[in-house]
Parts: sequence; C-alpha cells; structure tokens
Amino acid sequence: MKEEQTSFARERERLNQLLIEYGNKSTKRFLNLDEQVYCNGVLDRRTKEMMGLVASLVLRCDDCIKYHLIQCHEQAVTREELQELLSVALIVGGSITIPHIRRAVAFWDEL
Repeated sequence: MKEEQTSFARERERLNQLLIEYGNKSTKRFLNLDEQVYCNGVLDRRTKEMMGLVASLVLRCDDCIKYHLIQCHEQAVTREELQELLSVALIVGGSITIPHIRRAVAFWDEL
C-alpha cells in the first residue's frame, strides 16, 4: 500500500473511531447502514463502489473520492472502466467536478 493511501486509511479510521465515541445512536446506525449498503446484493460490491465514486465526484467530496478510489482499486476496476466512470461524473456534475477529477486521476495513478 502506498504511503498516501496508508496515511489516508489510518486517518479515516482514527476519525471514524472519534465519530463513534462522540456519536449517538443515530450516528452509529447511519455508519452501520453505510457499511451494509456496499455489501453484495442484487448489485455486487464492485458495482456499488463504482456508483459511490461517481456520486462522490458529483458531490465533490475529496475524502469520499479517495475512499471509493481505494475500494474500486481493490475491486479490480480497470483503467478503462475508471475513464468511463469519470465521464459519467463529469457529464452529471459539470465542469465544477474537473478539479476533483484531476485529483482523482492523480490518486489513482499512485494506487
């Protein structure tokens, strides 16, 4: 695992633990639901992670983008598939997503 990816994963875990510590029942339920939604169902986890990446790009959440890029990489999403995902995000989100897409491509290249 590359240094930035490892650092990101460690920091995300640390902050999630703080969130759980400070969170109430609703927060904990939401986090559990978030984890369950990405499990295999009619749609497999790989497809759901790709959908999560597109949504994160459109919503312009850099932390979410990194998380879903890592998950997509672990789910063996190809470079060609990534190119199409980025095209969908761009057409749905518009030109305002371009800076996020640039950073996404740079992060993917490091993976």
